[in-house]
Amino acid sequence: MPAPASAPAPQTPVNPRSRVLVASLMGTTIEFYDFYIYATAAVLVFPKLFFPSSDPTTALLSSFAVFGAAMVARPVGAVFFGHLGDRLGRKKTLVVSLLTMGIATFLIGVLPTYAQAGWVATALLVLMRLAQGFALGGEWSGAALVATENAPLGKRALWGTFPQLGAPLGFIIGNGLFLVIGALLPSESGADPTQPSEAFASWGWRIPFLFSAVMVAIGLWVRSRLVESTVFTRTREAGKVRKLPLATVVQGHWKQLVLGTFIMLATYVLFYLMTTFSLSYGRAAKDADVPGLGYGYTTFVLMMIFGVLFFAVFTLVSGPLADRYGRRATLVWITAAIVVFGLIWVPLIGMGTLGVVLWLVLGFTLMGMTFGPMGALLPELFPTSVRYTGSGISYNVSSILGAAVAPFIAVALWEAGDGSPWLVGVYLSAMAVLTLAALLLSKETKDVSLDEREPAPAGEDAARTAPAASSSAS
Repeated sequence: MPAPASAPAPQTPVNPRSRVLVASLMGTTIEFYDFYIYATAAVLVFPKLFFPSSDPTTALLSSFAVFGAAMVARPVGAVFFGHLGDRLGRKKTLVVSLLTMGIATFLIGVLPTYAQAGWVATALLVLMRLAQGFALGGEWSGAALVATENAPLGKRALWGTFPQLGAPLGFIIGNGLFLVIGALLPSESGADPTQPSEAFASWGWRIPFLFSAVMVAIGLWVRSRLVESTVFTRTREAGKVRKLPLATVVQGHWKQLVLGTFIMLATYVLFYLMTTFSLSYGRAAKDADVPGLGYGYTTFVLMMIFGVLFFAVFTLVSGPLADRYGRRATLVWITAAIVVFGLIWVPLIGMGTLGVVLWLVLGFTLMGMTFGPMGALLPELFPTSVRYTGSGISYNVSSILGAAVAPFIAVALWEAGDGSPWLVGVYLSAMAVLTLAALLLSKETKDVSLDEREPAPAGEDAARTAPAASSSAS
């Protein structure tokens, strides 16, 4: 872990504040938008369009399995883009990751369905989903580094919340667009309100995927105007760029990798339970084989969007709290609250619509409070030369442990509970206990310097140029 900062000299920012915040926010908004529209389609239409089965639960689980496959691709993307980001710089890498995500999302919008191309269509969907995960594996850490490495003293956690804010904004834009499309398309008389209309299932679902091309074009323009951060530039000028960042971070910073992974675990589980699983549970009919809440799609998504507004607000609120009281102290209390929240799911939901709304509001509020500080905490665990790789691996390996399996496990526990989600809540609480343990074993990072000049580990001399090594030694 980087050493505590003694008295860092003030720096003149190379990027204006507005440019940094907009670039970090807009990029993650687009990336999460792309990710969310797949998650929504995975619940609404993909089980029937790409995974035909006589058993609706089997089709849904198959769709979720592909959803989770992207999480497996994310650590691969973290290694690839982390290598580029720690070797070539943050700006170029962020442009490549955003472009990759945009192309994959657009292509999903033009894929044939199973009825048109058989299992070839399913295979292409899996391929595009893997590409989405691969791209997102490099997006988050780069956006977090753009924000935190350009942040003024004492406001690093606040600035780090802006890339995190992309998650609720992407959700609102993506699901809001689905709602608008569903409202504009004709619906059949007497149709089941929990199911999409025939027009939506036929072609309307493609529009959000195709629209991503417009958002990506805007994001690329914003990011092309960034200048590389002073922190990375100094590291490169000092000859401390690593030849193999992955090897360096695994050999010299493996404890931070493990702690960072488990610190993110509860966040990921909560995140995907409150978005993907809750949409399935909220829309399932009360008299279904696995009963749910029985809300219509439009009604429940509006309730979710209301909850996500709290996600956005409390993401920003968490930044100043983490700057004042520390990342570790703030997250310990929030994670303890998540443990309690998982144990009170059934009493809340049993209160009727008011209780369901309260369940969504509390869940998304805790989501904002736990997700916000991660934008600063994970980058602070690693030195500049391996920060992109280290923070990206921790963030994305946690996605496998938390997000890739969360919807799948949740559906299984939902069935095991005879339609009651109490076991799903217990699962969330158990994962939060693991995160709490990781936080208690970690150290506070609030006062570490991101511009440290640590000596290179043994064997890293080959990664430096001779002039830079000589300059550094002098």
